[in-house]
Amino acid sequence: MFPPEVADRLGDVAPRLFDEVDAMVDRMVDVLLRTEPAYRELDLVELRRSSRAGLAGGIRSLVGAAGGTRELQTAEAREVGRRRAAQGIPLEAVLRAYRLGGQITWETLLAVARTSGGPNDTLLVEVASAVWRTNDVECGAVAEGYREEQRRLDSVDDDARRHVLDGLLDGRGGDPAFVRSASELLGMPLAGRLLAVVAVPDGEGTASLLDPAAGLLRRGMRSVWGERSGAQVGVVALGPRRSTDVLGWLRAVAAGPVGVSAEVEGATGVATAYRLAETAARTLPVGTSQVVTIDDRLPEALLSNSPEISSRLVGQCLGGLLDLPEDEQTVLLDTLAAFLAADGSPTRAADELYCHRNTVMHRLRRIETVTGRKVTDPRARLLWQLALLSAPQLRPARPAA
Repeated sequence: MFPPEVADRLGDVAPRLFDEVDAMVDRMVDVLLRTEPAYRELDLVELRRSSRAGLAGGIRSLVGAAGGTRELQTAEAREVGRRRAAQGIPLEAVLRAYRLGGQITWETLLAVARTSGGPNDTLLVEVASAVWRTNDVECGAVAEGYREEQRRLDSVDDDARRHVLDGLLDGRGGDPAFVRSASELLGMPLAGRLLAVVAVPDGEGTASLLDPAAGLLRRGMRSVWGERSGAQVGVVALGPRRSTDVLGWLRAVAAGPVGVSAEVEGATGVATAYRLAETAARTLPVGTSQVVTIDDRLPEALLSNSPEISSRLVGQCLGGLLDLPEDEQTVLLDTLAAFLAADGSPTRAADELYCHRNTVMHRLRRIETVTGRKVTDPRARLLWQLALLSAPQLRPARPAA
């Protein structure tokens, strides 16, 4: 508690201090990246988000902007400690970062006070002890959370993680006791928004994702990974991040087919999410480096779950084409795919294929003769499209522009 005159002066200055948070974050991130090599491994978005939360929370604690702020800030500092331990950031570097936050907060407070034109700025000297006292409390919480996470990591082996992941994938997410123990063992929340990811090995059997848990953790997202049916399987806790953040990172690093589920709420949905992610991954041709969500592949997913129907669909709709010599078959399938992609426009298909419209028309008549279906028939076009989706290997590779 401050004397009334100090509290009043701090109340005048505090709103301006909140206005400086962006500049404070810029300064803190700049110093950390220049002076702390370990922090250069973190995702910049996650580092800025964490820095902003810490600085803004420290200001709220200082001025008492909300009841229970100190307890909340201490809990958040403890969580930062846990996360940095899991990310492999040395404790000394984490504590220096928190000290830097306290220094930036104090220097910004003095600068704002000097420019505000108010009286009795010397009274703000009394606030200095509160700044560093708050900083000391947060550093203690960071160290406590850091050591808790280290002890947890030391006590958990890979077999235990695999056992827990298998339980989640097999549908044990509806058992509250299992979920509690799983969350504690994994050190990740299982009550919020979750995603499942399945990564199929590339054409040579090499894993599609390299150390995905570490890559996601550097972006502030906890996850657990294992292997099923030769594929990498992961469950990701999104926290405050969006599923598009996960997709963006996966697309930047994937070396093979990767399927991603829709978001599910809590552990009860993990088994379903896994099945959706696996289905999405299995719709992609082996050897491609592509990341898709189940919503991107709904028609393919439906067809892949009915292989007998898919095989019959291809045979009935494209059978005649598949009996042709390879060169002619390739040309006609390429023309059919371009025609369907152009919404049935021969002109646009010709532009895509770099040929004359009359050439496309001639090929389409040949397709009609061979398949016994009319290009003007909407149902025929639907069946052809589904047949090509059922057998992606039939889609000829498009030439580079």
